[in-house]
Amino acid sequence: MPFGEVVCGAPGSGKSTYCYGKYQLFTALKRPISVVNLDPANENIPYPCAIDISSLITLQNAMDAHGLGPNGGMLYCMEYLEANFDWLESRLNELGKDAYVLFDIPGQVELGTNHESLKHIIQRLSKIGFRLAAVHLCDAHYVTDAAKYVSVLLLSLRTMLQLELPHINVLSKVDLLSQYGELDFNLDFYTDVQDLSYLENVLNTVSPRFTALNMALISIIEDFGLVGFETLAVEDKASMLHLSHAIDRATGYVFVPPKDAPAPEGTIDSSADPASARPNLYSLLSTAAGPLPGDVRDVQERWIDAREAYDAFEKREWRKEGELVREQAAREKVRREEGKSAKD
Repeated sequence: MPFGEVVCGAPGSGKSTYCYGKYQLFTALKRPISVVNLDPANENIPYPCAIDISSLITLQNAMDAHGLGPNGGMLYCMEYLEANFDWLESRLNELGKDAYVLFDIPGQVELGTNHESLKHIIQRLSKIGFRLAAVHLCDAHYVTDAAKYVSVLLLSLRTMLQLELPHINVLSKVDLLSQYGELDFNLDFYTDVQDLSYLENVLNTVSPRFTALNMALISIIEDFGLVGFETLAVEDKASMLHLSHAIDRATGYVFVPPKDAPAPEGTIDSSADPASARPNLYSLLSTAAGPLPGDVRDVQERWIDAREAYDAFEKREWRKEGELVREQAAREKVRREEGKSAKD
């Protein structure tokens, strides 16, 4: 029973960049990972692709064969993949039972908000044993504009209701947020989706004609009470690890022990079973309960309030680390030369 992520979001939100960063991180951590490209229009794939939908159908072929535009062609490609799900299933089976799969989804938002094909594909993936979570990326610069922020909240809420998966909403590119000017509130106001009535003055200043509509939309978001955000700076290791931990809790991967993990005396030996079939009730409360480590206020300090100071500190630390590596390599070289001389 493999685990996986459905990586969705609007065009330009950083889905492919996130998949590549996640692939690099998991490869360094020696965790299994495979990336599946389900975007038939993605011709410049930055990551090693285990399965590519272009082997089944491409957007250009669909447009040429049926006289469709880009959006209609994309919908047709998803419907074609749904009709030929056996093609995807057979290739996923080749990845093994312990696979961890990232599904890179096209950026057309209607696929995750009101079109049924992607939802049906996800349901069939769940039926064949995948434990999935949706990772919905939103460009962090939208929080600098109150109206755009409300739009992102509505998009995130609609996607959550449509896909019916454990859901992680992510403000991506948070490391670039300082380039778009000052925020009206602290970052935790936007990630925790706190009392949105505070946005009323900002929204009414920008568009006073739509005061009633703005407040009605805010009321809908608050009535559901579902939306919240994690943050992501894809080139920052700590940020990627924090988000990976949140996703592991959503999928249940956090409860999967390694094969050599000690178990209480008298339990059944399950070391030969697939990862998702190995019980880990022993660590249920010790590893997953409670809030995630880290604080969004630290994220704000790192990337907004004191970015230059942190960047300078990191450069000094990298320089020290490089010097230590060079010194260690030099000592190893001297030791090898001394060993050769002793043998001679």
